[in-house]
Amino acid sequence: MSLATDPPTAGPLPPDPPDAATARPGDDAPAADGAPQLRIVRLRHPWRWVAVAATAVIVAQFAHGLITNPGWEWDVFARFFTAETVVKAVWVTLQLTFYGTAIGFALGILLAFMRLSHSRFLSGVAFTYIWAFRSIPLIVQLLFWFNLAYLYKELQFGIPFGPGFVSFDTMGLVGAMSAAVLGLALHQAAYAAEIVRAGVLSVDSGQTEAAAALGIPRLRQVRRIVLPQAMRSILPNAANEIISLFKGTSIVSVMAIGELFYQVQVVYGRNGRVVPLLMVATVWYILLTTALSVLQHYVERHYAKGAAR
Repeated sequence: MSLATDPPTAGPLPPDPPDAATARPGDDAPAADGAPQLRIVRLRHPWRWVAVAATAVIVAQFAHGLITNPGWEWDVFARFFTAETVVKAVWVTLQLTFYGTAIGFALGILLAFMRLSHSRFLSGVAFTYIWAFRSIPLIVQLLFWFNLAYLYKELQFGIPFGPGFVSFDTMGLVGAMSAAVLGLALHQAAYAAEIVRAGVLSVDSGQTEAAAALGIPRLRQVRRIVLPQAMRSILPNAANEIISLFKGTSIVSVMAIGELFYQVQVVYGRNGRVVPLLMVATVWYILLTTALSVLQHYVERHYAKGAAR
């Protein structure tokens, strides 16, 4: 006997349907209102496998050609890959890349904040610099700095339009290596400035407003709040610029600087082995670019801490 207030009793409840997320292919879907049961079928990708097979065939053919074609002259490649002159040329290439990157990005950071400044004078100077150095081809800039002594025999420091107190011989001050570093760094600074500016603008303005409300000095805001967050946007583009600069150092061969590509040209100009010597330069560029890419990965992972990916 049940009380009048008890709910009416019902028959046994039907079992819960299986979760669609845990259903496996081939499992029967639950029937509802007499509807026919449906089977879950995995989506097929036949053309994906066709593309994989075609790519594997092409790669296999290319590798077979590299191994069996005598025109590659891998014995010549092996003899010159670690030759003393080539290794020294690789070191010169790395020096040009390092100095060009360090000076270029140091100047680029300064130019970026000048462009972001509320001062029209500073912003105008930075904009003019970036416009000028992005407009002039790199090879023209290098040749200009290399021939600086033709325009100015000496550089003087003193009273403007008056007597000079200290003078330097331009020919001795700006040599081939100095001209190459100067040209690469000043050219790189124009692009680095825009990369850094874009990264800073990607940081929400509320970050700096909150820091200013807490009384944090402006320089510390930039160093501890803005730049660490901006690095997530800066790093991919900056890494591309560094790799482009590393490969672009081959352009200084017009100044007869013994970097990697110039030295390879000298060697195959003597022995006529063009293809294997070009492969020497190619493999060195691939190895060092790969090392830079691996370094980029770890630096990006460091600055991505706490970010949603």
